[in-house]
Amino acid sequence: MKVLVANRGEIACRIFKTLRQEGMRSVAIYAADEKQAEHVFMADEALALAGERPYLDATQILKLALEHQVEAIHPGYGYLSENADFADACKKSGIQFIGPDGQAMRLLGDKSKARALAQSLDIPVIPGAEACQNVEQAQELAQSLTYPLLLKAAAGGGGKGMRLVDDASTLSQSFAAAQHEARNAFGDDQILLEKWIHPARHIEVQILSDGDNVITLGERECSLQRRYQKIVEESPAPGADDDLRSQLYAAAKKIIKAADYKNAGTVEFLVGPEGTFYFLEVNTRLQVEHPVSEFCFGVDLVAWQLAIAQGEKINIAPTSRGHALEVRLNAEAPYEGFLPQSGDLAVLEWPQHPFVRIDTGMREGNHIGSQYDPLLAKMIAWGETRTQATQRLIAALKDTTILGVQTNQTFLLQILEEQFFANGETFTTTIENLDWHPPAGDENILAQVGTHHYSHAQKSTQKTTPEPFSHLKGFRLGA
Repeated sequence: MKVLVANRGEIACRIFKTLRQEGMRSVAIYAADEKQAEHVFMADEALALAGERPYLDATQILKLALEHQVEAIHPGYGYLSENADFADACKKSGIQFIGPDGQAMRLLGDKSKARALAQSLDIPVIPGAEACQNVEQAQELAQSLTYPLLLKAAAGGGGKGMRLVDDASTLSQSFAAAQHEARNAFGDDQILLEKWIHPARHIEVQILSDGDNVITLGERECSLQRRYQKIVEESPAPGADDDLRSQLYAAAKKIIKAADYKNAGTVEFLVGPEGTFYFLEVNTRLQVEHPVSEFCFGVDLVAWQLAIAQGEKINIAPTSRGHALEVRLNAEAPYEGFLPQSGDLAVLEWPQHPFVRIDTGMREGNHIGSQYDPLLAKMIAWGETRTQATQRLIAALKDTTILGVQTNQTFLLQILEEQFFANGETFTTTIENLDWHPPAGDENILAQVGTHHYSHAQKSTQKTTPEPFSHLKGFRLGA
C-alpha cells in the first residue's frame, strides 16, 4: 500500500518508520521552506506544496495524492487530522483515510456534540460546557455558574482558544480573544463555557476500536501543563487507583461504541479533588503522547491504525508493564514566558540509552523558525518502576546536546527532579503556581558541552561549504 502522510515534523517521521517496517511505500509532503526537512528524506517520495498554509490545504493535498496514485492518507495529529470534510473527501476519491470516518469525527470531534452524547450515556460531564456563538450567550450562561469559569474552543484542542475567566468583568475580553484564536486555529469560532475544576488531574484513556471490538491500552496522566499545553505525560497515572481506572475505561469504551468509532482514539477526563471524574472530549486521532502507551503495552499504535483501516479485527489483549514517561523538548524560553525561539541547530546530539526513545523530526543544521510548532523532539523513557523511568529520563536529558537555539531542556530537568514530582503531586495548575527560575550559573547546557562541540558550533555558522571528504580521517577509497 502506498501511504501519504499529510503532516510534517516528528509525527511524519514516526509514521514513516512504521510504514517502512510494514513494507509500505511512503509519500511526504513539504512546504517551500522545508525542502531540507528530515521528514522529506525519510519518505520514498516527496511532493512539494504551494501556498502560505499548505499543510492545511486539503484540496491541494488530495489532488497530489490522486496524481501520484496514493492509496491511503495518514493525517498524523494537528492540521487535517480532525477535519471530517477531509476524511469524507478522501473516501469519495477512493483513498483510504487512516482514522475514523467523517460521521464519527463530527460526533466526537465537536466538543458540544460529544458532551451531549456522554450525557445520554450517563457519563459525568462538567457543569456548564454549553456552546456560545457570542459573548451575550456566554454572559447569560455564566449567571447560572460560579467563577472561575473556563472558555475553550468547541472544534479543537491543544490549548488553542482556551481562557480562564476569574470574574464577570473579564468575560467579554476573554471571550473575544478565545473566539479569535479558535477561528484562526480551527476555522470555527464556537466557544464552550464551563465550570473550572480545581485542583484537577488530566487523565486520558487510549483506545483501539475496529467497530466491533473496543480495547483500552491503559491511561496516561497529562496534568503537568502550561497554558493548557502538556509538558510531561506518563502511564500508569500516579493520580489513579484501580477503582478509578475501571470507571474511566468503562466510560471510554461506552462512548466509543456508541459513536461506532473505528481506529485509534483518546478519551480525555478531568479528575476533581474528591476523585470525581468528568468527561472532557475525544481526540479522534493519534495523540502526541502515544509512545507512552506503546512503551507500556508493547504495541505499535500506527501499525494498528493501518491494520484497522484495511479491515483487520483487533486480536490482541495486551497488558501493561512498568512505567513510561514522556517530555516535550521545545525551542522556547521557559523562564521568559515560554516564548518560542528560533535559530539554527548548530549541534544536535541525542543520547543512545537503553529503554529511551526519541521521536524527532530534526537534524543538525536545520533552521528552527517561528511559523511551526516549537517541538524539537519527544523523549520517552521506560522503567520497571516510576522512579526508574524518571531516572532514565533525567539521564537522557542530561546527555542531550543542543546548540544554536534556546530550549526548555533545563526546565524539564528541574521538573523531574522536584519533590512534588517524585511524590506524584501533579495537577493541571502545578507548573503555573510555582515560581520558576533558572539554576544558578546555568547557561542552558553550554557548560556541559566540550570544546570540540563549541568548535563545531563555531564552524557551523560559517558560510563556506566543506568538502565532502574533509572530515574523513584515515579513510581511503579502494582500500
